[in-house]
Amino acid sequence: MNVKIDTKEKFNVITPNEVNLTAIMTEELVNMLLTYQQKGIPHIVLNMHLVNSVDENSGEKLANLQQNFYEHNCSFVICNLQPAVEGLLDKMELLEVMNVTPTESEAWDIVQMEEIEREILGGDEM
Repeated sequence: MNVKIDTKEKFNVITPNEVNLTAIMTEELVNMLLTYQQKGIPHIVLNMHLVNSVDENSGEKLANLQQNFYEHNCSFVICNLQPAVEGLLDKMELLEVMNVTPTESEAWDIVQMEEIEREILGGDEM
């Protein structure tokens, strides 16, 4: 799968360079993104501005991936969903459990707020 990776100070922006995201492509994307949980900057912003369609299997995989990231204390935010993709995820009732923002800038804000929250909550446990 062809993706653009932009590494920032606190997170990575991953942009699939695909118009249609199939189940096989999503599986490849999921496997790639899971490796980030073991890296120094584990937080992901998935910019979907080029993706015009996904299948239901892909939607479920993305929702499960986000839950996996949060279980491992890592941020995962999806931004710039195209209307058809957003409509499918809404129909599947996945938008309710996913962290989705309209813009990449808003996704950055969420990642940074979650990082501060983890630092504060981590500090209380000491």
